[in-house]
This record gives sequence, C-alpha cells and structure tokens, in this order.
Amino acid sequence: MLEGKITEARNTKSMDMDTMPVYKLLKLMNDEDKTVPYSVEKVLPEIEKAVLCVINSFEQGGRLIYIGAGTSGRLGVLDAVECPPTFGVSSNTVIGLIAGGEKAFVQAQEGAEDSINLAIEELKSINLQTEDIVCAIAASGRTPYCIGGLQYAKSIGCKTIAIACNKNSEIGKNADLAIEVEVGPEVLTGSTRLKAGTAQKLILNMISTVAMTGIGKVYENLMVDLKVTNEKLLERAKKNVIQITGCTSKDAARLLKVSNNNVKLAIVMGLLDCSLEEAINHLKKSNGFIRKIDNIK
Repeated sequence: MLEGKITEARNTKSMDMDTMPVYKLLKLMNDEDKTVPYSVEKVLPEIEKAVLCVINSFEQGGRLIYIGAGTSGRLGVLDAVECPPTFGVSSNTVIGLIAGGEKAFVQAQEGAEDSINLAIEELKSINLQTEDIVCAIAASGRTPYCIGGLQYAKSIGCKTIAIACNKNSEIGKNADLAIEVEVGPEVLTGSTRLKAGTAQKLILNMISTVAMTGIGKVYENLMVDLKVTNEKLLERAKKNVIQITGCTSKDAARLLKVSNNNVKLAIVMGLLDCSLEEAINHLKKSNGFIRKIDNIK
C-alpha cells in the first residue's frame, strides 16, 4: 500500500502548478531539488556501511547486484553499465537487474514489479553466490520484486542493502542495511523519478565510486583503470599518464602503446622508469594499488 508514504504525499508548494508561469514552476522545481543533497547527507553513516560491505565483497571476488523496478531499476542498470569503462572491471562485477528485463529500460513494464518471484528467478539465472551483495532500490520501499529478491539473497547468505525514500520501509525491513532517505513530497505528486530518483542516483554514485576507489581503481583523483575504447578515452588516458608521471605527451603515448593501453601499467612504468614486466609485478604485489607500491607516494 502507498497510503501514508511521504513519496506519495502532495506538496503544498505546488498545488497550483498547472497554472504557474513556466519560470515560477522551474524555480520551484529547482528549489526542491536543492534540498536533496541535504537529505542524503543525513544518511551518510548508512552509506558508509554499505560501501565498506561492497569493498569487502569485491575483495572476496563477490559482485554488487542492483535490483529495482521502473526509475529505480533504470538507475541501478545505469550505474552498473558505467562501471566497466570507468573502472576497468568486468561487466559481471556490478550488475543491474530491472523488473521486466532489458526491454523495461526503454519501455515501462509496470506489472513486473508486482512479482515477488521474478527477482528470485533472475538472481538464480546469474548464479547468485554468498560473496555477492544484493542492493534493492525502491523509492516507495514496498516493491514486491525487490522484497522477493532480498529474501532470496538472505536465504543463501548474501549481504543485502535497501535504498528507499520512506522511513521504516518494507525493503528496509528485509535487508541487513537500510538506507532510507526522505526527500519529501514531489512537486508532481507521486512522480518519484524527480527528487527521489535524484537522491537514489546520488547514493549509487557514492557507493560505486567510493567502493571502486577502495579496491585501487583510483590514484589521487584520477581513473587509472579506465578502458580505452575510443579516441576520447585514449586522450583521457594519455592525460592521466601525463598528470601523474609528469612525462611528455609523446612518452605517454609510448607508455600506453607498450602497456597495450593499460593505464595503470603505463603510470607505474612512467613513475618508476621500469619495464612492463616489472610494472606488472609491482601491481601484483600491491594488489593493484599504485599508492602501495614502494617508492610511490
């Protein structure tokens, strides 16, 4: 039931939105959006716990699996698909499952979210393991698809996380860790793709980015495991090598060529003036952390 949930309440500031001048309505939406980061700030301790759980899972060879329906599911898929090019991980490291399958990403499959068994079937299909983490995302916090997935994950010993925009949510009660961020009523009543969606996106940004940083995918504040798949990313890779090592553009291009466009290896070779084989050994000993290699600050 959605009754009594703050995500479904009417916003008293927008009761006459249908008669508002365009600029006034835009200003109202902008003002409401400004409140979202402050709401997220209140749940930073819970987000920290989630990140530490994800890092621990990754270190054990586990995966982060998002499950959700509608906007929430799409946000999970979006975060998952951005991880391989950004952090150089396998497409199997972070997975986004959306109620209704891939077609639901571009065309609403509203009935799918009501199935408590659908997520169970999909988690079984990807061979869910105890080392994995299942993170359910639902603005309302009561989506049956998410509840079913969480219950199954817990039944086989997985750690579970819930991200909701209502306190005391059903998905929160079914998870080991609940991140419940209240952003208040939407300008357009019940349209949780607005503030609730923004809050969820901010939280997912934090979880994936900080967890990847925690397993060595970032040096200083640069992406050092990005995959070079196009000209733009090749230029970014080259720029990262130059910024970290202080080498010339020509040397950066050479280091990337020698390393087969492996940015991290190119950086280590440039910093230590060593061979490719030596760079590989250094990173192996440091578990992929540039910062932990001897003589690198």
